[in-house]
Amino acid sequence: MQRIAVVPGSFDPVTLGHLDVIERAAGLFDELHVLVVHNPGKTALLPIAQRVSLIEQAIEGTPYRGNVIVSSWSMGLLVDYCTDVGASVLVKGIRSQVDVAYETPMAIVNRNLAGVETVFLLPDPAHAHVSSSLVRQVAALGGDVAPYVPAAVAALLQGSRV
Repeated sequence: MQRIAVVPGSFDPVTLGHLDVIERAAGLFDELHVLVVHNPGKTALLPIAQRVSLIEQAIEGTPYRGNVIVSSWSMGLLVDYCTDVGASVLVKGIRSQVDVAYETPMAIVNRNLAGVETVFLLPDPAHAHVSSSLVRQVAALGGDVAPYVPAAVAALLQGSRV
């Protein structure tokens, strides 16, 4: 039986912290879906299709690329996608106690709704302070985001001066 998991997120934009979680999760599961989801509570900077493309570019040529599928979802509950692809696990990166407090109720509801468990992965300490919103803010103010994001994201954000 294949072990299938989903790493959901807005990835607006994808950061090196996200890629760290994706790489480590890819080593734990036979198939990993990196799922770009629409978050109605946030105003997106990048269109979903561009976020998918940036993730695909960032993982191209990596050793784990073979078991990673990058896609998007905006139609219904996250657990519906999990059911559709046969995933029994959601993987979430946790940077702090604030993330734990935010993610725990959702993890319980996802388990109750569809039997989908949630696995929390701690970040590499080098990336624990980085978030997509921080990257967007630094870019908008003309700062260098290259230490926090893949090269294609840095070029896009710094070329457009968000």
